[in-house]
Amino acid sequence: MKLANQRQLWDIPDDVAYLNCAYMSPLMKRVRDAGFEGLARKAHPWEITPADFFSGSDTLRAAFAELINAGADDIAIVPAASYGVSTAARNLPLAHGQNVIVVEDQFPSNVYPWRERAREVGARVHTVARPSSGGWTNAVLEAVDGGTAIVALPQCHWTDGGLFDLERIGELCRGNGIALSLDVTQSLGVLPLDVQRIQPDFLSCAAYKWLLGPYSIGFLYAAERWQHKGTPIEHNWIHRKNAEDFARLVDYQDAFEPGARRFDVGERSNFALVPAAEAGLRQILEWGVDNVRETIEAMADTIIERVGPLGLTALPKSERAPHYLGLQLESGLPPDLLPLLAQRKVFVSVRGSSIRITPHLYNTGADIDRLVEALQAVLG
Repeated sequence: MKLANQRQLWDIPDDVAYLNCAYMSPLMKRVRDAGFEGLARKAHPWEITPADFFSGSDTLRAAFAELINAGADDIAIVPAASYGVSTAARNLPLAHGQNVIVVEDQFPSNVYPWRERAREVGARVHTVARPSSGGWTNAVLEAVDGGTAIVALPQCHWTDGGLFDLERIGELCRGNGIALSLDVTQSLGVLPLDVQRIQPDFLSCAAYKWLLGPYSIGFLYAAERWQHKGTPIEHNWIHRKNAEDFARLVDYQDAFEPGARRFDVGERSNFALVPAAEAGLRQILEWGVDNVRETIEAMADTIIERVGPLGLTALPKSERAPHYLGLQLESGLPPDLLPLLAQRKVFVSVRGSSIRITPHLYNTGADIDRLVEALQAVLG
């Protein structure tokens, strides 16, 4: 079901066309207010009880878990997707001579941890070349060989929205004893995702893009098999057994709190970021992910149709995420494209050789008009 325009939920001036959610979503008023209220709590620290260090983060876990069809105990709170990917790289088995599959131009935070881990053990990172046709899924499936230990992917490519069929890839991985690690920062909140169907080992996601949350907080899903033996990046007090008893914290514990909490970042109880992140998730759950996708997809389809006469092209719809446009121009993009568009209060990104246009529910028909007029002026 297409949703009505939701611009009133944000503080965006009428003359600003912000079509750049994949860069950073603007904070909704309810998210901003939740963050302000949470930050203000520290002005009266005597009102913050030991229980508050646990209750907010556990509520946040539950909201994220609902989004991916997991349980709250499956979720760790992390400061960034890179923290989650690095946790996966530390824990997933990788031996000398084996390989980790990534794809060409993958986001750096989902490449560097694998390179580092491969160097440590004498493995290698196998980068799958961008396919000229047929899409990413087939290219990844064909790249898997007898030496593949880990497949590390997004749900859609961050430069042009190229789509990955994670259920097919997950099935292949399970059938061959291969671990699957995902970074879904560029898709979760718009594209449906069910970890029960995909069955990844780890899944990371930052909150500040399509989850409509603040910067410096994110989530890590850990499959049940890693919740009892995984090694966290850091060791802190709050993820240890009986941490709720502040008077006995010096009774040091080797045991962790249950589930994926062993992977929590220190100071995970952040009283400003946690309620803000939850407010963003709750709004998405109220809308329904399928409804968000359908609404944004209609805007993206309109944009493609209207910029076609300018010579701008996107991946075939069957091969790209519906909320993501990576528009290319055969003659190449002018180097001053972004500042020229910004002068007209049109905000998009350039990634690789693509103009990356990523609308959301705050965008209107007037925004699309402004975008098309600005591109005509700059490219015409």
